[in-house]
Amino acid sequence: MKRKHKRLTFVLIALLLLGAATALVLSAFEESIVFFHSPSDIVSKKVPLDRRLRLGGLVEKGSVVKKANAVVTFRITDTANAIPVTYTGILPDLFREGQGVVTEGRMVGNEFKAEEVLAKHDEKYMPPEVADAIKKAGQWKGGQQK
Repeated sequence: MKRKHKRLTFVLIALLLLGAATALVLSAFEESIVFFHSPSDIVSKKVPLDRRLRLGGLVEKGSVVKKANAVVTFRITDTANAIPVTYTGILPDLFREGQGVVTEGRMVGNEFKAEEVLAKHDEKYMPPEVADAIKKAGQWKGGQQK
């Protein structure tokens, strides 16, 4: 085999190994990426319900119910649709009705089982997708989004 052919073979093997490593990294990221969705996205079935996702919006007023064993149920709304959420654990201090929240978990039937609840300290905060949905519904009362 000539030197030129040896180099070409070496370069092709290196490219194949690089491609295989890239494919492995991308498949690992695909399993760990969590996408954000609003209640309207979930109701309209635009979301694959078998995977982990983030659900964000406002905690619907009058929907928070604290049960035994640190179980809390509430509804997240974007003013157009609402999704019931069940969470087991201690809620953040800033969690309250009418507050913007982001939950992370899975859909189980028609209910969202949250594994994590995040509340933002700014009362005007909410994810941009939810803010857009609220503006479309004509219910926007907050200041300008940055």
